[in-house]
Amino acid sequence: MPTNGNSCQIHSSGVDVSPLEAFELYRFYHRSDDETAALRGVSLRLGAGEFVALTGPSGSGKSTLLACLAGLDEPDGGHVEVMGLRMSRRPEAARTALRARHFGILMQSGNLFEHLTVEANMRLQMALSGQSNRRTIDYLLEVMGLTRQRGAHLSQLSGGEAARAGLAVVLSSNPRVLLADEPTAEVDAATETNILNHLMERCRAGAAVLIATHSMAFASHADRLLRIQDGCVTHV
Repeated sequence: MPTNGNSCQIHSSGVDVSPLEAFELYRFYHRSDDETAALRGVSLRLGAGEFVALTGPSGSGKSTLLACLAGLDEPDGGHVEVMGLRMSRRPEAARTALRARHFGILMQSGNLFEHLTVEANMRLQMALSGQSNRRTIDYLLEVMGLTRQRGAHLSQLSGGEAARAGLAVVLSSNPRVLLADEPTAEVDAATETNILNHLMERCRAGAAVLIATHSMAFASHADRLLRIQDGCVTHV
């Protein structure tokens, strides 16, 4: 895709291989004769140990960007690399393997298997990443305020509980890169603080974290704050 004045270049310092890097991402959606540019040449680099918050109004492209970064959606232009390996426009099996090895991904829905309990979802995620630790499950459920819901199915959870359960699932595999879309939606202030503290602890251990959020209280603790508007990402 061409580079022009609508292209956004966001980089963090450092020369080592970045856990996650996007190069000139474009994404277009078509409806009849109308074309919407959801992403307009977005480039960004997420370093190890970084906690980055992504803000912007509804419909600005936050979810589209996260989906492209995770390889769940293919950009129309540009590409994504994880740990120096290309993610974009590779066979689905290759993208799936990269996600399983490096990513924890929380989208706004579809994070839990409905036929499994919260704990069983966590155990499955850990098995896929080659881990098994009961204490990790107990700890994450406590952090998310879900100790009593460990045996619940998705249909038995409120919207906020389902979001927190999804976050517990993705964190249970101890991912090197965490991408989360509104992880503290529908939670009280105390639970939001617990989640924030846990994510910052993950960063101190070297994880790279990118959170799309409307919570400025949450975003104020990030190392960097990015804003997406009309498909373009800028520093705030």
